[in-house]
Amino acid sequence: MTETTPNRDAWRDLVVEEALEPDLPIIDPHHHIWPQSPVPGAEPWGSDDLFRYKTGSGHNIVATMFVESGVGYRTSGPPELLSVGETEYAEQVACDAESMGGRLTGTVAGIVVAADLILGARVADTLNAHLAASSRVRAVRALTAWDPDMPYDMGTRPGMLADPAFREGAAQLASRGLALDVWLMHPQMPDLLALAKQLPDTQFVLDHLGAPLGVGRFAGDAEATFAQWEQLLSPLAKLPNVAVKLGGLNMPLTGLCVDELAHRPWNSDQMAQAQGRHVLRAIELFGPDRCMFESNFPVDRALTNGTVLWNAFKRIAAGFTADEKHALFFGTANRIYRLGQSAG
Repeated sequence: MTETTPNRDAWRDLVVEEALEPDLPIIDPHHHIWPQSPVPGAEPWGSDDLFRYKTGSGHNIVATMFVESGVGYRTSGPPELLSVGETEYAEQVACDAESMGGRLTGTVAGIVVAADLILGARVADTLNAHLAASSRVRAVRALTAWDPDMPYDMGTRPGMLADPAFREGAAQLASRGLALDVWLMHPQMPDLLALAKQLPDTQFVLDHLGAPLGVGRFAGDAEATFAQWEQLLSPLAKLPNVAVKLGGLNMPLTGLCVDELAHRPWNSDQMAQAQGRHVLRAIELFGPDRCMFESNFPVDRALTNGTVLWNAFKRIAAGFTADEKHALFFGTANRIYRLGQSAG
């Protein structure tokens, strides 16, 4: 069983809440699995941790989606097929959960895979291998996040979304029924806008609200930064083939979360107060039918726990109708990723 770091667990446990609206069905469309720490100082979060999160938060998490995590890669064979090992790993986690049944049913109902779209048309072999490895494959994630003020190196470079080879690779998705998840930093949104216009038959999903940056040159004026983020997000919302994931704001690079050195973590009301403006503006622009709340665990889990996080989302969404809440927490993810889940 995977062990988490005791000190961080103790810190998160300083805030204890009961789940709000515990019967509201939820699909968590974005989590990773890291059986080992991906970087020095980060907490491991394996399949047992995922199982505890799904069953123990107090929220009605009906299903989850695994997003590429850099785990389980094959150690031999063609380089473009090494990432298929991760899909095989995620498929096994899903099968393990299914065999245990009960509230674990629906764990890893969908898989978002890693594939190097810079391969252009040659990425077809990678995509076909992922699809052969699991019937749960629903999307590819394009890891393109880059900015000179990012606090860490993701191995990315500027201009990836505008690269003609990347576009050629992305053009392989629609015919296979695959969506394209995109993680970028908010100044990169014009590149996504251009690509989504070029590929109108491809379903794009913008991760983490377009990752509004709040560090470096964006740290000094929160209002100006919000205005820029909003200005760049607005034209994307006009494209019917773009949806957005609402979450990922508990990454320190956003400047919208508690300091990791704070005496105690935020409660859900504090989190909702700090992050609600971005979330509500995105919903206003895209509409509930193209928005989906996400945990981004275990990345966001560094600063909160599952009960508090989903309570914050529910506080932010308190003013929406029952049908709108259903879309935001369940329906949009279920439809866009073709998960076929029942809300019960």
